[in-house]
Amino acid sequence: MAELTLSVERFPIAGTFTIARGSKTEAVVVEVRLAEDGLIGRGECVPYARYGETVEGVAAAITALGPAIAAGLGREELQHRMPAGAARNALDCAFWDLEAKRGGLRAAELAGLPAMRPLVTAYTLSLDEPDAMARAAAAAIDRPLLKLKLGAPGDARRLAAIRAAVPQARLIVDANEGWKPADLHLMMEACAAARVELVEQPLPAGKDAILARIDRLVPVCADESVHDRAGLATLKDRYDAVNIKLDKTGGLTEALALADAARGHGFSVMVGCMLASSLAMAPALLVAQHAEVVDLDGPLLLARDRVPGLRYEGAVVYPPEPELWG
Repeated sequence: MAELTLSVERFPIAGTFTIARGSKTEAVVVEVRLAEDGLIGRGECVPYARYGETVEGVAAAITALGPAIAAGLGREELQHRMPAGAARNALDCAFWDLEAKRGGLRAAELAGLPAMRPLVTAYTLSLDEPDAMARAAAAAIDRPLLKLKLGAPGDARRLAAIRAAVPQARLIVDANEGWKPADLHLMMEACAAARVELVEQPLPAGKDAILARIDRLVPVCADESVHDRAGLATLKDRYDAVNIKLDKTGGLTEALALADAARGHGFSVMVGCMLASSLAMAPALLVAQHAEVVDLDGPLLLARDRVPGLRYEGAVVYPPEPELWG
């Protein structure tokens, strides 16, 4: 029977991180620890206000399950005791870590998957003025895949400036629900002209039906519009890909199932992250092993990471060591 503890931790961001919804200078995470017979399983989540979550609310929801966990509640029952979201993610990933350590296995073995391999991750450029984003893109020229945060007036100029600064770089775009239906065609044309490979969540979730009626000049990926398997079927005509984030799915268990279901529906898979430490990225790397797009650069945007953390060499991120997770 496991003993539950948690802590709230703050990781400063290297500079300021800005998206269409606002800016932040630190990543606030909740770390969960499950201790049993000298073994400790860990998980990390990022409460996200966009989904009505607060640090205090997530911490309280996790703490409330402490007695049930001490009485024997496990990972499978957890899926039914908590809704999808950040709180369940931290607990679910901690259970995976504990189960792997208990069995003397790596998490991939526990999941019945091959050993994890290094992957190339996208590198995110914060929303800014066109010239500033162009300079940031040029400074990141050694990274093969750049993710551009857009979703504000002037996005077409941003795209043109960035493409001029890095003519050979691969580009994907995340509008964070910031575009309007009336501007969608022009923005898709601008993306196509800039040779953007993927546009993530251009319209607000729940207001994206028009995506089924337009000529999608660039493939479109659902982020805020998809959380778990329950919503997949309604998205088939609107999106070409889905972005799987463990804080949305409620953990690795549902994320793995969602990835399989998404492929079954014909979607490409992107695996993304919130701004968080290596402890949050590590389980997501398991889902990302067969993803078409990997966006697990959270620690690269922080001023400091956990020790030990994941090993990044440029755009390549390596599987976690057991001391970190899994």
